[in-house]
Amino acid sequence: QVQLVESGGGLVQAGGSLRLSCATSGLTLGSYAMGWYRQAPGKQRELVALISTLDSTNYADSVKGRFTISRDNVKKTLYLQMNSLKPEDTAVYYCFARQGSYYWGQGTQVTVSS
Repeated sequence: QVQLVESGGGLVQAGGSLRLSCATSGLTLGSYAMGWYRQAPGKQRELVALISTLDSTNYADSVKGRFTISRDNVKKTLYLQMNSLKPEDTAVYYCFARQGSYYWGQGTQVTVSS
């Protein structure tokens, strides 16, 4: 079955960087649109970044120029490089794969201290 497992979250100071990884199994990565959502306490879920099957990318305005989404189809892993982190980036980050239906990871906590 399809599985997505995130890693790489943690506590970082404002201005720092983290790289999230989403290891997948049970799917052909290049056949799926992939992306990252985040959810902060008391806030709506936000689509952070998306990469299409043609490798075109889209970002939320709040992260443009700071975050980069990429994937390695051979390693079957999705990445989110997060630079210049801000306290407002604090959230649980979820990766997803979409091909009609959605598949989700369990989430990884990112906490940015001021």
